Amino acid sequence: MTDVSVIILTHNEEKHITRCLQSLLPFTDKIFIVDSFSTDRTVEIAQSMGAVVVQNVWVNYATQFNYGIEHTPFQTTWLMRMDADEYVMPELADEINRRLTSLPDGVGGVYVKRRVFFLNRWMRHGGFYPIWLLRLWRRGDGFCEQVWHDEHIKITRGEPIQFEHDIVDHNLNNLTWWTQKHNHYTILEMINLLNYRYQFDNAEKVQPKLFGTQEQRVRFLKEKYASLPLFTRPILYFIYRYFVRMGFLDGHAGFVWCFLQALWYRFLVDAKLMEVNIRVGQDRDKIIDYFRTEYGKDLRAIRPQQVSQA
Repeated sequence: MTDVSVIILTHNEEKHITRCLQSLLPFTDKIFIVDSFSTDRTVEIAQSMGAVVVQNVWVNYATQFNYGIEHTPFQTTWLMRMDADEYVMPELADEINRRLTSLPDGVGGVYVKRRVFFLNRWMRHGGFYPIWLLRLWRRGDGFCEQVWHDEHIKITRGEPIQFEHDIVDHNLNNLTWWTQKHNHYTILEMINLLNYRYQFDNAEKVQPKLFGTQEQRVRFLKEKYASLPLFTRPILYFIYRYFVRMGFLDGHAGFVWCFLQALWYRFLVDAKLMEVNIRVGQDRDKIIDYFRTEYGKDLRAIRPQQVSQA
């Protein structure tokens, strides 16, 4: 087995957890799951497959994942981040076995490609593949950045490299579940966009950089996106994804994906931002009170990273 352990966050993932864990077992049996009190068979299934499971109250993804980094019982050289609805391709499992433990000390992290499946079809176009994500890093040299949404692993030492093969994001829940989940995400995305202007927190984040890593480039483009006019930007984004980046090549599923992910979702974010402006204007303190009252979110709750990396 390779000198790597995997951290997974779960809540009611019985549809996915077996597939995820089976894809990990070819290269590690050291799997640590932080569960936010699932009410289905997630914990039972994970434990039956040899995973170590603890339960912790959910605050947000970054807080929960950093709890996992701090409390993992495995003293492996490398850590890996996985979501329960993802799985590792056999080619990547083999690559991890072959390459990971022989990497030079100067390598601090490893990027892998993610394939996204939607309505059982691989979204190969529209700029959604390859998506490079830093998923492996040396224990003690990385943490999950403290943002409300679209969190990335930030390494503190060494340089990252890229592996050749893929993980797959293939959620098996229905479209009603997907839209309800993304409706919730619109609240978190609102906070992120407002945070560019109001700086509600001073947590350490991935720095925006057009010609940096993928997450630095995404952060740079998101800041530019945030400066565009409401409602114009989701329409432009849909045109970019569906026509310029040829999302139409993914057929009917590609149209639904681009429409929902690039237009509907971001249009709903803008509509909710307009609602905030109508109700409380642009006063920073009133916005903070509004999110606390309406959504139960303390916009100042995220603090600089304090998780022990030992």
